[in-house]
Amino acid sequence: MTPALTTGTPEPAVVDDGAPAAVRIDHVRKSFGHGGRGRTGGDVPVLEDITLDVRPGEFVCLLGASGCGKSTLLNLVAGLDRPSGGSIRVPGGRPALMFQEHALFPWLTAGRNVELALRLRGVPRADRRPEAERLLQLVRLGDAYGKRVHELSGGMRQRVALARALAQDSRVLLMDEPFAALDAITRDVLHHELTRIWSETNVSVLFVTHNVREAVRLGQRVVLLSSRPGRVVREWTVDIPQPRRIEDAAVAELSVEITEELRREIRRHGRQQ
Repeated sequence: MTPALTTGTPEPAVVDDGAPAAVRIDHVRKSFGHGGRGRTGGDVPVLEDITLDVRPGEFVCLLGASGCGKSTLLNLVAGLDRPSGGSIRVPGGRPALMFQEHALFPWLTAGRNVELALRLRGVPRADRRPEAERLLQLVRLGDAYGKRVHELSGGMRQRVALARALAQDSRVLLMDEPFAALDAITRDVLHHELTRIWSETNVSVLFVTHNVREAVRLGQRVVLLSSRPGRVVREWTVDIPQPRRIEDAAVAELSVEITEELRREIRRHGRQQ
């Protein structure tokens, strides 16, 4: 099968309930090595037969052990790399991507970092500052427009990075462990803020994490990948009402169930080595 990354709206992907998919991942595989297109010639398979839909406005958390291909899959959806097989469709256009590191330009202010994304999007110069200020206000940094990166805490930097991602005006937001480097209290605050922003903007979120409780706190659906090569092992629908807290009994209970499945997968992978 010829690898493909499709944007635009010629053939809208459709999920089982009949609604157009914000992201459709269809039998995707990815190998690295001599050409990265198969298992011959020393190629190493990283992802194998991944099929997954993300519905419009849905928050999906992608979970798995380190090295299972979570970030690789996110890069494929973002268009930073191409699959070795299968197809990925993002009918609404290129997704916005937020990394674990904030990747802000230190010589620019917080506001100018956001404006850069607006400029690349083609927003007229006169409209950029008001829009940047609105987005900073959305992430509760309304007074940070003129501050440089070194003046911001780690959590504030990630808020600016989120505002910059939202400035791309994409209907799909890809997040690669964006809170992993933060302390527990800051991470807890940003979980709450991300949930609020998601509910206000109705963007589709595909969120990569290795933290089970984080996945259960944030996601409407948790998708577990196997150890390498990554395959979809199991999915959970999270019916716990928002707002959730990481210490809630229901969050803890589901986290234990998912953790046990993750441990079984890690043990299974170990026996195959």
